Amino acid sequence: MEGIDIQKYLKKVPRHKTGRLRYNPVNMLKTVLFGFMTSGYCSLRELEDNCKVNLRFMYLMDREKPSYRTFGYFINEILGESVEEIFADINRAIFEEEHVDLQHIYIDGSKFEANANKYSWVWKKATEKSRYRLYKKITELIRVINEELACSGTKISTNTEYVPEYLDEVAEQYAMLWQLDEKTFVHGKGKHKTIQQRHYEWLRQYADKLREYVEKINICGPERNSYSKTDHSATFMRVKTDYMGNDQLLPAYNVQIAVADEYIAMADVNHYRSDMDCFIPLMEHFHDVYGFYPKYPVADAGYGSYNNYLYCEQTGMEKYMKFTMFEKESEDKNYRENPFRAENFPIDKDGTMRCPNGKAFIFRYRQHVKGNAYGRQEEIYQCEDCSGCPYAEQCKKAEGSRTVRINRELTAMHREVIENLESIHGALLRMNRSIQAEGTFGIIKHDRWYKRIVRKGINSVRLEVLLVSIGHNLYKYHKKKNKTAAAA
Repeated sequence: MEGIDIQKYLKKVPRHKTGRLRYNPVNMLKTVLFGFMTSGYCSLRELEDNCKVNLRFMYLMDREKPSYRTFGYFINEILGESVEEIFADINRAIFEEEHVDLQHIYIDGSKFEANANKYSWVWKKATEKSRYRLYKKITELIRVINEELACSGTKISTNTEYVPEYLDEVAEQYAMLWQLDEKTFVHGKGKHKTIQQRHYEWLRQYADKLREYVEKINICGPERNSYSKTDHSATFMRVKTDYMGNDQLLPAYNVQIAVADEYIAMADVNHYRSDMDCFIPLMEHFHDVYGFYPKYPVADAGYGSYNNYLYCEQTGMEKYMKFTMFEKESEDKNYRENPFRAENFPIDKDGTMRCPNGKAFIFRYRQHVKGNAYGRQEEIYQCEDCSGCPYAEQCKKAEGSRTVRINRELTAMHREVIENLESIHGALLRMNRSIQAEGTFGIIKHDRWYKRIVRKGINSVRLEVLLVSIGHNLYKYHKKKNKTAAAA
């Protein structure tokens, strides 16, 4: 840490001319990072206790004893905006000394349970269904009100969808028309409400409920389908460690790491349930920090997709991410060479695809793939005639002529990935990925007992994960130094 300019991260430290002297922020930073280095995750009260009884922490703090509130303020307010720069600078110092190869990156992700109640879910689709049911109730209420106002010549327009502001305006106009005053409304048992009061209260109630639905859908956003009431940034995901034993979804964050020579070169936190959607943001952060893209990003089958492969082509990265059927394609010869697979159908000189029975497949239409960022399309082909085919039981399951979906570009990418990963270099990279990326999560979760997120909110969680990553890198650096010294 002495070789890093620490002062540039501490510019937000307020300067007070009166009162007691502030704790040295440089010592505070060193103490916090040392705590995460020794413990994996170091709580605020643990930092406070260590400064009282642990000689190493007492030395770093010059025998001062900050409270846990002081450490909390320092981490959240002072380090919150600069933790990514601290992480990058410490990595550069370690990587330069250790000659770390950043061209070979091993990527993996793990879901960490959030600090949120387990039964506090809000589902986007359920909220949308409830909102459309409410639209029907609002339309029926307005129809009844229009019948009531028929004698006055006033008519309220109805729609298929409504916004809360429209209902507020209708309620105000309705109250002005009947000269309603909320102070005169009756409530409670034995009180008889007028029909005007009931209609007015229903309009207000529907407007509030509609406003609640709009807020829930906005919190989910276009990229999520759920969130937790006690931590709006947490998404309900399927976590491997199902300690409740009922296979239910839990509020969690998807933590992504890119490991180089056993060090965490990049760490990121996402809302996405699938690792497939986390690859591009992770690589963009890597490029922002180091100024280049790694040549060989190695990942498991959760990252292989059309979007990610095209992204690798655009940025000059090689395709070393498995796809879903990689194991079956590479190990199962019968599946790979099955003549009834559409990828293995022969193509004539005139470009016509034919099945093993010699029947031609006729192009029908192209179809966009849902959720694809690069405009991926599939070509739909249908056999000219499957009646009386001797291979019908082996070739198709449904009745009628067989229909196949073909994406020749994606098929070519899969073959390139198989060729890359089946080479000697690819086999070594696959072995290293399982050792380094998965091994890093094993150290963090099981050796250093960091299994659950403590903070709430995506920014605070990212701060926490980066501090844990810095601690891991310092811990790994210290272990290697001791090993080298012992060998010497």
